[in-house]
Amino acid sequence: MSTAHQEEIRQFQALMEDVDDTLKHTFKNMHQGYPTETLIRFLKARDWNVQKAHKMLIDCLQWRIQNEIDNILAKPIPIDLYRDIRDSQLVGLSGYSKEGHPVIAVGVGHSTYDKASENYYIQSYIQMNEYRDRVILPSATEKYGKHIGTCLKVLDMTGLKLSALSQIKVCSVSICKVVLRGGHSTTVPLSSQMRGEERLLRGST
Repeated sequence: MSTAHQEEIRQFQALMEDVDDTLKHTFKNMHQGYPTETLIRFLKARDWNVQKAHKMLIDCLQWRIQNEIDNILAKPIPIDLYRDIRDSQLVGLSGYSKEGHPVIAVGVGHSTYDKASENYYIQSYIQMNEYRDRVILPSATEKYGKHIGTCLKVLDMTGLKLSALSQIKVCSVSICKVVLRGGHSTTVPLSSQMRGEERLLRGST
C-alpha cells in the first residue's frame, strides 16, 4: 500500500472507531476483512477529504441498516418470479481478467425488465451485488493471492431497441440511486460489435 495519504487514512480509521456497534457490524459485512482498503475507496470517491468520505460511508451504512441489506441474501425472490427476472435481466459472471477482477457481462440489449415490478428488479440487483461482494470478490482475493475489491462490467448493447429504452431508463435510474448509496463497481460500456467483450474474456483465466 502506498505511503501517500497515510494521515487521511489514520484520521478516517479513528473516526470509524467511534461509531456505534450497529454500524460497525454492517461495516464488517461490507469490508469482508479489508477495512483499510474500503476506507481508501471512500476517500478516493471524495478526493481524500476525510469528513466528506466519513459522511458518505456513514450514509451508506445507515442505508444498509434501514434496508436490512445484511440479511438480503436470506430473502429469496419467489422461484417462478426469479426465473422471469433472470430471463429479462441478463447478467452473469463470465470469467476473470488477467489481473483477477471478476468480469460481469450485462446483456443490456436483450434485457427487457418487464416481467416483474421495479422493486423486484432492484432487490435482484442488490442481491447480486451483495453476492459479488461477499462471495465472488473474497474468492477472487483468495485465488489470486491479493486483494480484489472491484469487478469489470461489460455492457453488451447488441439488439437494443428504442422501444425498450423507457423501461430500461426507469430501472436504471432506480438502480443508480442504490449504487450511489451502497454499491460499487467498475463499469466498461462496450458493444459486442466492438469485440470488447471478446477482448476482455480472452484475458480471463
